[in-house]
Amino acid sequence: MRVLVVEDERKLAEVLASALQHESHEVVVAPTGARGFERASTEPFDLIVLDLMLPGCSGLEILQHLRQRQNDTPVLILTARDGVDDRVLGLDLGADDYLVKPFALPELLARVRALLRRGRPSTALRLKTADLELDVVTRRASRGTRALDLTVREFELLEYLLRHQGDLVSREMLAREVWKEPRRATPLDNVIDVQMARLRRKVDADAGERLIHTIRGVGFVLREGEP
Repeated sequence: MRVLVVEDERKLAEVLASALQHESHEVVVAPTGARGFERASTEPFDLIVLDLMLPGCSGLEILQHLRQRQNDTPVLILTARDGVDDRVLGLDLGADDYLVKPFALPELLARVRALLRRGRPSTALRLKTADLELDVVTRRASRGTRALDLTVREFELLEYLLRHQGDLVSREMLAREVWKEPRRATPLDNVIDVQMARLRRKVDADAGERLIHTIRGVGFVLREGEP
């Protein structure tokens, strides 16, 4: 995949480029807003990682101009502003996701993978890892020979984790994709943690291997073996 990184902080841009290249992406770095807009307007990219605080032309201006030109390339915005209004404005202007600085690099890579997958949506109706199975049509889940009695929210959580198995899933991603609350001013962290604890007890209870893991301070991952 071809990724454009528009970031004026040289060291951060180098770190992002190295991490994305390690995941086999072709990376182009633009150090200014004007250069980033020029390349995004004239070259094909699968994803744009866009800083908001740029010299000359801000990330929001770039995003707005790209969307006005019907450029629908997925955009992940990076911002040092943690205010709800700034994030809402970015999403309203057409951003697909956002990440607040400072951020954990594994979370950024997980967000990138999720955005790149949106162009290739999963149509699987039966999801499986190890002895855990979920049937999207019948809305039934099982672990080995044991049926899992899940609430609607627990089923949605498990389906999301299975569709992103092996990837780090943050609480923000769950709030946005499962709870459908991208603009909520009050964090859902406590609610998500309670629901995840209940789901983990049902999935991993009496099982020889844990599948749902917590990555402290970042989020969760569903996978065989320790993350």
